[in-house]
Amino acid sequence: MILNILTLIFDLGGGTFDVSLLSVLHGKFVVQATTGDTHLGSEDFDDLLVDHCVKEFKKKYNKDITRNVKSLRRLRTACERAKRMLSPSVMTSIDVDYLYEGVDFSTRISRARFEELNKELFTRCTHLIEKCLGDAKMDKTGVDVVVLVGGSTRIPKIQQLVQDFFDGKKLCKEIHPDEAVAHGAAIQAANLIGQRDKEVQKLVLVDVTPLSLGVDTVDEGMSVVVPRNTPIPTKLKRGFETSYDNQTSVRIAVYEGESAETKYNNLLGEFEIDGIDPAPKGVTKLDVWFDIDADGILTVSAKVKSSGQKKEIVISKQNGELTAAEIQKMIVDAAHYKAEDEKHKARISLEYLAEKLKSMALDSARSASEMKSMEDKAENAIAWLETNHHAEIGEINKQLKELKTSFPALCEEN
Repeated sequence: MILNILTLIFDLGGGTFDVSLLSVLHGKFVVQATTGDTHLGSEDFDDLLVDHCVKEFKKKYNKDITRNVKSLRRLRTACERAKRMLSPSVMTSIDVDYLYEGVDFSTRISRARFEELNKELFTRCTHLIEKCLGDAKMDKTGVDVVVLVGGSTRIPKIQQLVQDFFDGKKLCKEIHPDEAVAHGAAIQAANLIGQRDKEVQKLVLVDVTPLSLGVDTVDEGMSVVVPRNTPIPTKLKRGFETSYDNQTSVRIAVYEGESAETKYNNLLGEFEIDGIDPAPKGVTKLDVWFDIDADGILTVSAKVKSSGQKKEIVISKQNGELTAAEIQKMIVDAAHYKAEDEKHKARISLEYLAEKLKSMALDSARSASEMKSMEDKAENAIAWLETNHHAEIGEINKQLKELKTSFPALCEEN
């Protein structure tokens, strides 16, 4: 019986860290999720070791070398060498002749001390493994193979932390950590030039979207159509409606990013559908499709349901494509601004409900007193939003709850 093998790639290199979860079956590699940190790697470990030595030099000789570029460069070279030595050895020395103002520097550093200096960074690695598994909605017990890639995976503490995270599972270290990327690049090059090698032809990679994709709403919010880590190719649809009375055109702006506000995301392209028949707000409906092919080319189309009018835009991977570093920065920033995003979403929900109640108050089937009550409470909510721009999420949710409590049946209808 052929099994579907769930493989986690742990790639810790010189300046970046990436974790990817893939399912492998018959040479088909399907990326389930990917995450990482563009500021986590051997350079960061070196920085902490250099900082430790600078402090020790200052303590011993009362001399500050932080402004001497040449001295720092020589010290960093010695620290890099010591870091590498601490993989096979438990103790090594850092020696630099005439480091600063004729003073030699020499110190001993143990593997345990190096691990203590980098404890926080090492721990962050396992946190990102958890995040990758969480994004894929997988449990660590389901992972069959853990592959170590990148020079920094030679560090014994890194190997121990990863192995402990997976409850003692044997790690795959057969691949040369510094050559894995070159192997992958060679396979990709062979595919691009159409090489006929049978083993290469058997390999298929199914990638995922590194960032969420969506469109701008009237309040500059991000309405996600394709969530982050969605396998491609994919085709997804979301319905929208006009946002004000007698609207005759709709602008579709396509963004990628993890923030609830488009101003923090990356604009990929935009187009406009015009010539829409005038109608009350919300009457005209549109379907917006996001179609991503296996090469990552995105086609966004919008169609007016009543008239059949349709327009689309094609966005290639090169059109506004972000670098890996920019992608990871957006993910980190989105986590950092999560509270602001939640507050923004709450404001949108309150405004939407208030506007909906105002519209429903015009229904002649309702009694005059009910219509007035709905209109008054809706107007009060809108006025509150306009005068409380910096309200906290708890205050906004309180207003939202009061509005829903006043008209529970009507709110459930919508």
